[in-house]
Amino acid sequence: MTSTAMTYIVDDDPAVREGVCALLGSVAIETQAFASADEFLRIAEGGMVGCLVVDVRMPGMSGLELLQHMRDRGIQIPVIVVTGHGDVAMAVRAMKAGATDFLLKPFNEQELLDQIRGALNQSDQHLTRQQNQEQAALRFSELTPRERQVLDQIMDCQHSKAIAYDLGISEKTVDVHRFNIMRKTGTRNVSQLIQLRILAGDIG
Repeated sequence: MTSTAMTYIVDDDPAVREGVCALLGSVAIETQAFASADEFLRIAEGGMVGCLVVDVRMPGMSGLELLQHMRDRGIQIPVIVVTGHGDVAMAVRAMKAGATDFLLKPFNEQELLDQIRGALNQSDQHLTRQQNQEQAALRFSELTPRERQVLDQIMDCQHSKAIAYDLGISEKTVDVHRFNIMRKTGTRNVSQLIQLRILAGDIG
């Protein structure tokens, strides 16, 4: 779990906010608490790491509406919605909108801790994947336009002879480009190259 991960609590009930903060503080989980969704959105940003625990029904902006605003802003941290028995249908709607899980009030403290730890681990894994993707994309950014053409052909499982024919160059030139592609990306064989290219995703 990354040391920068934060658990954000959004609930209009001060007793709930204080209780959850005290519980998480007792197991060294960092917290920030907010009395409304609007307060949370003032500090929320796309690159934040951690998880959100939010009451699904609050005055003003509901937890469900908050999820929509987060999605619109590209905020992808895991969300645990907390709800009363009468709001289960709304909690299910929240999960369909992207929430990770929901808890019924009054919730069990250990269950809450387990869900938060799971959400923080999920956030940490997402951050690691994102960093790996960015690093992979950076390697491919060094390729020349011609090397990118050759790479595209390699991704289509084309052999040097077919690539040479399609691009109107010699097989020897294709092999030189292939060597340079692997050197620049730090890969040792075509299998590693393909895996890294898939990891990089959209590289422009």
